[in-house]
Parts: sequence; C-alpha cells; structure tokens
Amino acid sequence: MADEKAPLPKTKHKGSCLERLMALVSFVTMAGLGTAVYFMTQAQDLTDIKGRATPTASTPKVRDLRAVLKNSLDRNYPLTLGEEEINQYIRQTLVSKQGGFAGSQVSLDGVSVRLEDGRAEIITERKVFGQPVTLSMYVRIEQHIDVHGKTLTGLSRDGGSFAPNVKFLDERLKKGGRFGKLVVPQGFLLLAMPQFEKLAKVYEREIHLAFEEMSRIRMEKGKLVLDPRADGGSSMLPGESF
Repeated sequence: MADEKAPLPKTKHKGSCLERLMALVSFVTMAGLGTAVYFMTQAQDLTDIKGRATPTASTPKVRDLRAVLKNSLDRNYPLTLGEEEINQYIRQTLVSKQGGFAGSQVSLDGVSVRLEDGRAEIITERKVFGQPVTLSMYVRIEQHIDVHGKTLTGLSRDGGSFAPNVKFLDERLKKGGRFGKLVVPQGFLLLAMPQFEKLAKVYEREIHLAFEEMSRIRMEKGKLVLDPRADGGSSMLPGESF
C-alpha cells in the first residue's frame, strides 16, 4: 500500500503590513472624528467671563458705552473698558435689539466677550434639544504706522496661528474660533459668519467708535484699552471689516 502523505495543515491568511497600517490609520481617524464631534457638542466653560449673563443674575445699570466712546473721542482722553462692563452692556442692550438680530427663528440665550492678551473671543450661547451649545469667533487688532506716521487699524477675524512652531502652517492656518470646546481653523466658521455679521450690525456704531475712530487699541486680559490721542485718527485697512 502506497504511503499517503498527510494533508498540510491550513494556515490562516495573514494581512500584509500595508493592510495593517491602513486598518490602524482608519481606526485612528474614526477615533479622532468621534472625539472631535464629542468636544463640538460640549459647551465650553464660561464661568471665567466677567459680567456674563446667567439665568439668576440681575443686570445692574451700566453706562451707555456708545456715549462713553463718543465722549472719549470728543474730549480726546484714553479709555479703558473692562470685560465685565462690556458684557453687562451687551446683556442690557441685546434684549431690545434681538428681534432684528435673531427674530423668532433662532433661540439665543446670550452673547459674551472674553478678553485676552492680544485677542477677544465672541461667544454665542444657544440650546439644542435642551442642551447648551456654544459657538465662538476670535478677533485680533492689527495696527501699523504708514509712511506719513498715520496709524492704520485692521480687525482680523482669527485668534492667531494654529501652529506657531510649525513654519509651514504658521501663516496658512489660523484659529477661527471654537465649536463647543473644540478650537477650529478659520475656514470652519464660514457657515457661522452670517450670525456674527448680524451681531456686528446690531453694534455697528459702537464698533465704529471703538475700532475705527480710536488711534491706539490694545486688548489685554480682562480689558480693552482705547486711546484717541496718538495721531489725527485711524482708518480700517483696505478690505478689512468686522
């Protein structure tokens, strides 16, 4: 009887290194997207903002900032506005103007400004299915002296470089704001720009007096420093607006 060779044991197919790498990349990508969506749906912590509207807090009577800014310009003296006063002014005045800003189609719970060194963060608060949702945009002031010694002021809609230590990305990728707790690049705010433009329209006069008429503007932690005395006036850089 001829010897029969025993059948070779079946071996499991092992994926190539490339397949394993692709699977790992896919897993990391999905995990990253899931994490990003989670942080986008989590409202950012606003407890550090002074003067922010809260459901139980009463609104103290605050100065008319439009008149305060105009007086500073007319009498030619510097002015410092604190974060608390700015937010209380917004809370006091936005209610009467909300019909034109949001109307009946949008539920807006509040607008706050967080002042930091070199930039401000404008934050809107809403509720979606009963859950708080925040959306914010960064703005910075850029000032330059022209050949005639005149100060040119530009309002940049970003919070600075997204990757300041990476030369390739330093000038190309800017922080636009935050969706919830997640900081997003400037381009991500394109869909949200109409609501910020409507908000700017509500405070068009105040923005003009503070950021177009003042000669020196400085954003610091918790305060906005304005000075009309530095030269004969300032103007927005061509093509720059809120």
